[in-house]
Amino acid sequence: MTAMPAAASLDAQIASLTPSLRALALRGMMRNFKKNTIIIHEGDVGDTLFIVLKGSVKAFSTDQSGREITYGTIGEGDYFGEMSLDGGPRSASVMTLEPTTCALITRAAVRDHVAEEPEFALELMAQVIRRARLATETARNIALLDVYGRVIATLEGEHGTGKPEAPILIAPITHQSLASRVGASREMVSRLLKDLERGGYVELGVKRITLKKKLPARW
Repeated sequence: MTAMPAAASLDAQIASLTPSLRALALRGMMRNFKKNTIIIHEGDVGDTLFIVLKGSVKAFSTDQSGREITYGTIGEGDYFGEMSLDGGPRSASVMTLEPTTCALITRAAVRDHVAEEPEFALELMAQVIRRARLATETARNIALLDVYGRVIATLEGEHGTGKPEAPILIAPITHQSLASRVGASREMVSRLLKDLERGGYVELGVKRITLKKKLPARW
């Protein structure tokens, strides 16, 4: 952890939150984390919710061989750690992608907030449902689609279909981060992307991919 940001900057970050989330953030403690800091370890027991005020993080898991799968990224104005508010173990690890500031909210503080603002309970439930659906979709894709199918589902499913008259720029993104999202090796993803670039479907750059037209269903 590093020194706290200036008070004025921190106030601006909190002010940008939705009213309910702002009130919740003010119940917590503010912390700064350096890039590539693991904030949460999968399997640990914890009862803290984290609101991202500045920066971004990724939620991921790794197997015994070190292979990683990324479930998603969480940016400013969003939060993570809600799955363990029941007192159970953390369902994924979370690491910062850049210098990040979070408000740390204990389960007791969340409970007090819900008592005062019952509508937040519905927001929290909706968040849990969204992330459960995302996890289900990720598991389904890994089980039923080949690597190419998972790459297409990730690129077009999240960003839409590129068109010659309206290409879609995805940035920042790397071959490794995409490989982690689809549960494949970076080398295989790089080969697929290079093939798609030769076919005129995408344009590759430094930490960016441009979708130039609809990607073929099979490759």
